Amino acid sequence: MIRISMSLPKEILTEFDEVLEERGYNSRSKGIRDALKDYILRYQWMNEMEGERIGILAVIYDHAYMGVMEKLTDVQHHYRKYINSVMRIQMTEKYQLDVIVVKGDIKYVRNLSENMKKLKGVEHTKLTTTDVNNY
Repeated sequence: MIRISMSLPKEILTEFDEVLEERGYNSRSKGIRDALKDYILRYQWMNEMEGERIGILAVIYDHAYMGVMEKLTDVQHHYRKYINSVMRIQMTEKYQLDVIVVKGDIKYVRNLSENMKKLKGVEHTKLTTTDVNNY
């Protein structure tokens, strides 16, 4: 085993500890290993998808963060061919949620998601898709 060190905001660590307790974990290390495995598997699964997909990209961001809304708009404009609709919801005074309906070749939809995820001020993204040809 390799020992690592990391920094986390206190509230994330508190929430993580609560989840670990509810799930019956005896150590943070085991919980972090399982979370990392899940993260890696999801990433690998997303990269194995091919072809035409339809889905939803959820993006949570701090709308007061300098320039984040403009940068999100720029990314959306760049990928407008793959965006069917956008709904913006004010979650709290600080955070907004954009729900983006996407359709197209998964490699471009995935790039859209990854480009949004990288932006400072974006707190969370989640892409959920299904194969268009299944329906």
